[in-house]
Amino acid sequence: MKAAAFTEAGGPEVLRVLELEEPHAGAGEVRVRVKAAGVQPYDAAVRAGWEPAGFELRWPRVPGNEFAGVVDEVGSGVTGLVAGAEVLGFTAVQAYAEYIVVPAENVTPKPAEMPWEVAGGFTAGTQTAYLALDLLRIARGETLLIHGAAGSVGTAAVQLAVLRGAKVIGTASEANQDYVRSLGAEPVVYGDGLADRVRALAPAGIDAALDGAGGEAFDLSLELVGNPDRVLTLVEHGRAPEAGARVVTGTRSAERLGMLASLYAKGELRFLVRRTYPFTEAAAAHREIETGHGRGKIVLTFP
Repeated sequence: MKAAAFTEAGGPEVLRVLELEEPHAGAGEVRVRVKAAGVQPYDAAVRAGWEPAGFELRWPRVPGNEFAGVVDEVGSGVTGLVAGAEVLGFTAVQAYAEYIVVPAENVTPKPAEMPWEVAGGFTAGTQTAYLALDLLRIARGETLLIHGAAGSVGTAAVQLAVLRGAKVIGTASEANQDYVRSLGAEPVVYGDGLADRVRALAPAGIDAALDGAGGEAFDLSLELVGNPDRVLTLVEHGRAPEAGARVVTGTRSAERLGMLASLYAKGELRFLVRRTYPFTEAAAAHREIETGHGRGKIVLTFP
């Protein structure tokens, strides 16, 4: 099979198309012919040399931790999945390849209403957002501040918080104000004077904050919320413990992913794909993701 892989850690340029041995499904596993795979900073960290805990990496290494495709092999002991089933799912690495083998419990059926490029990039942002809102204990009538509201996690978090009955204030660039408003949040431009702009929109105060930007945004979240236990950062993992703030914990699940996919199918959860690249151009996709700018998801596609 072909895969976007690397034989040494480094910048985006180390990613290239390699011919690798085709995997096969074992007991309790399924093999998926990949149609699309999401691209995110996690993958760039793997490419740069980071090794996720509890997962043995071999060379050459294939990044990618979310995917969608068609089941074409079903291992012994697997029930409820057959060859030809269209699915989306998650892994730690290996998704930038024509075939991937995962435990059967890592996939869920793809709704017919969901395009391949959406399905390929749907898992990480939506599940991260859902876990974050659970950890922040967001309840009806509360006010939630989201930094980076136009990003992949932010887009999902705004909508899921609104579905829980919360009021959402979302920070974003000037160019993304209308987009954030369309998701159901009250948008504010980040930068000088942000604290005053947020206070003007929430005179009764901010109950919780989801920080997708880090730096000053994290500091401001702690200041505005007052209770660090109700501040969660997606960026400041090193600073969070000493501040008493939260980071995302918990594991992804097919059951949760299926529930979120059903919200998309019903039109209750929008998902924006910013750009697609053929998997042969994975290096270009990594260069774009590492700029840290732009709204929506970057996705690799496979023929």
